[in-house]
Amino acid sequence: MTLREEVEALAGVGPWTPAADWCDGDTHLELHLDVPGALPDSLELLEEGDTVTVAGQRPELTRLLHAERPSGTFRRTFTFPEPVVPQSGQATLSGGVLTVKFEKRHPTINVTAHSDD
Repeated sequence: MTLREEVEALAGVGPWTPAADWCDGDTHLELHLDVPGALPDSLELLEEGDTVTVAGQRPELTRLLHAERPSGTFRRTFTFPEPVVPQSGQATLSGGVLTVKFEKRHPTINVTAHSDD
C-alpha cells in the first residue's frame, strides 16, 4: 500500500453528521439541517424540554468505486437557543434541507423610535 492509499484509508468516510444552523425569525426560531438524500419517511423529530432531537437515514449506495459521502443513520440533539412554546415545531423538507420552525415563548419585538421634530 502506498503512503497516499494509507492516508486515504485513514481519512475514510465516518458517521454522518448533517450540518445545522439556528436562525431568529422574530416570532419563531428556525432550525435548518442539511439532509440531502435522506429518506423523508425516516426523518424523526423529538422535542423534550429545552432540546430537540432530529434523526434520519440516508441509504448506502451499492457497488461504490469511491466513497466520500457518508450514509447510514444520524441522530443529533440540539438545545433551543431561546425558550419555545412546547410542541410548536413544524417541519418542511425542500431541496435537501429540513427546516423546523418553533414558536418563541417570548417573541422579539422590533421597536422603531421616531422623532417628533
